[in-house]
Amino acid sequence: MIAVPTADEALAHVAASMAEPVRARMLCCLMDGHARTATELAAVGEVAASTASAHLAKLLAQGLVGCMAQGKHRYYRLAGAEVGQALEAMLVLAGQPRPRFEPSTPPALRQARRCYDHLAGHWGVRLHDLALGRAWIGLDATEPRGYHVTDEGLDALRGLGVDVDAATGARRRKLACACMDWSERRPHLGGALGAAWLQAMLAQGWLDPDPDSRALRVTRRGLTRLERLLEDTTT
Repeated sequence: MIAVPTADEALAHVAASMAEPVRARMLCCLMDGHARTATELAAVGEVAASTASAHLAKLLAQGLVGCMAQGKHRYYRLAGAEVGQALEAMLVLAGQPRPRFEPSTPPALRQARRCYDHLAGHWGVRLHDLALGRAWIGLDATEPRGYHVTDEGLDALRGLGVDVDAATGARRRKLACACMDWSERRPHLGGALGAAWLQAMLAQGWLDPDPDSRALRVTRRGLTRLERLLEDTTT
């Protein structure tokens, strides 16, 4: 009979998989939601291809990354949004304590970036606070750090072009949750709703993705719309 590891033993195994610096760099690289080849991740980890394959095998075994074969290539990405959320939270813990928080994150990443498939950074935190402050979302008593969408929120988010119906119908994923932001040290909106909101802003040209990083540039149109959306909470 195979012994099933206890929760604390399983946690130790997962933590050990993340603890190796090369694997940590690979995981952080994949936080932008884009898949990468083993060759690309080897360059990120500054190791040989054979060494990178061994590291990726360990990440696969722990369920931290997924792999998709396409033609001659194998593409790797984070196994799910919950992995990205765990990494964001651990990046918070990794920071050195200071009397006063002084973010060292590059400006472009601090303003707006992908956290797996939802919006993080300054604007992600502000939109989370907006949704919570206007009671578009409310705390879910059955889900730690989880939110439900209110009737008012349904109307408001649909008005912003967010596909709320697709988000609420997502399987095996939280609808909405507080995801700790490692640059702002405050939560932004994660889950299926956060992903749908980011897609709406990208589709409407509010944000322009950087092809070489997970940074998102706020366009002139986006800045105007965001400031208009937020003005009622800042006056």
